[in-house]
Amino acid sequence: MKVVVGSKNPVKLKATENILNQIYSQVEVQAKHADSEVPDQPIGMETTVKGAINRAKNVFSKEFDLSVGIESGLLEVPHSITGYLDLQWCAIFDGEKITLGVSSGFEYPPPVIKKVLEGMEVGDVMDQVTGVDSLGEKKGAVSHLSRGLLDRTGNTEQCVLMAMIPRMNEKAYFE
Repeated sequence: MKVVVGSKNPVKLKATENILNQIYSQVEVQAKHADSEVPDQPIGMETTVKGAINRAKNVFSKEFDLSVGIESGLLEVPHSITGYLDLQWCAIFDGEKITLGVSSGFEYPPPVIKKVLEGMEVGDVMDQVTGVDSLGEKKGAVSHLSRGLLDRTGNTEQCVLMAMIPRMNEKAYFE
């Protein structure tokens, strides 16, 4: 099984490898840059899912069995403290069909959301808050906020696994 991830982010690559190695006996996973064709800081489900799908489709070629696009974005959530939760969406493309999955969501502190709504990317704000450069390519904001109980790799694995469920149950979903 040859798979390409539409991002050079090492967390997205590792999370994809971790999940697919549990599903398939032999997996080769590569990372290649792919344009999401959405704003750098996606806001809203439609925009975030579109970014994941675009990444998967834009990196797919016949040399791969599957391509994976992963996009994090803020989703408006009523009754939350800030009005937004961060969710990661995964799109898996095989040249014909797309399957989708989403991670568990979490909420950023109000000052972070305020700066994002003023035009900053959440990653840049969290780098400032934590003092860690490229936090999103390391343990991630979710690790910082959960005091290490969940890191970004684990959070990303969730969306990859959820996107694989229809592929793991082909008869139930596609026949």
